[in-house]
Amino acid sequence: MDAVDRKIIDCLVADGRSGYAAIGDQVGLSAPAVKRRVDRLVDDGVIRGFTAVLDAAHLGWTTEAYVEVHCNGTIAPDELRASFSRVPEVHAAATVSGPADAILHIVARDVRDLERALERVRVETANVDHTNTSIVLSRLIGGAGSNPVVE
Repeated sequence: MDAVDRKIIDCLVADGRSGYAAIGDQVGLSAPAVKRRVDRLVDDGVIRGFTAVLDAAHLGWTTEAYVEVHCNGTIAPDELRASFSRVPEVHAAATVSGPADAILHIVARDVRDLERALERVRVETANVDHTNTSIVLSRLIGGAGSNPVVE
């Protein structure tokens, strides 16, 4: 990957709908040359995909929370991934250092929906001892504006 590839990636991050000709104007290449480079970046796994980022509030998803998951004993990351994937409100999950085994980013319609999602996390995941939930009051940095996003 060279400096031109990085500029192409910057263009796509800024506006994923940019056409190859518009990107080419910014990086000094023809549209076909940009397409070849983008295709190579996809083939090489640098670009993993293209997606729409939605404003969750417009879809009726107004409650956002971060949840620490604490398990009894050890549980494999693959098992956690499989369990969390069965709960559609879980939009991101990661294993973490510290007292928690994992942290989840949950986006739900409302507090009742969040409560149901938390119960599903506890049921779907083996050995859950307890969870600690922090509901987001306002988003300061990240996402689209101050609203939770669905990716």
